[in-house]
Amino acid sequence: MDAKIGGLIESIGNFFTGGDQIPWCDRDVISGCEREVAVASDGDSDERKNESIMRLSWALVHSREKEDIQRGVAMLETSLGNDKSPLHLREKLYLLAVGYYRTNDYTKSRQLLEQCLEIAPDWRQALSLKKAVEDRIAKDGVIGIGITATVVGLLVGGVATALARRN
Repeated sequence: MDAKIGGLIESIGNFFTGGDQIPWCDRDVISGCEREVAVASDGDSDERKNESIMRLSWALVHSREKEDIQRGVAMLETSLGNDKSPLHLREKLYLLAVGYYRTNDYTKSRQLLEQCLEIAPDWRQALSLKKAVEDRIAKDGVIGIGITATVVGLLVGGVATALARRN
């Protein structure tokens, strides 16, 4: 019984907080990735530099700071055309989708995930994020309907009260 109540409370909490399973990244990891990119830029191979930039992009879009997420999205968008490998494109599209999800642009996130799933239809991470995105879109729709219904109810109540007072 306690497990059922705990599960119910957790599901209600997840409804309001958007309880997803996407990891967060702290500032120390981002700083380490930035140092790695700086070292790789000083004479390392292009492959090592690109790997370092991808790690930094991953860290940035998984940050709790909106500025870091936006920086990661900008880096990924800039590098999208540079890779011919479907695997690299898939990774970049997924990370972009995470970034847009974290900045509450669910429509853009879903579009990127659909592109990602065209490359790898059975990729569990992308499928899981797509479900989270669609859940958030549905939740936002339910909240929007609730707000609209409340406003309409208040207006009808106000009009009814005004008419009752007039008579």
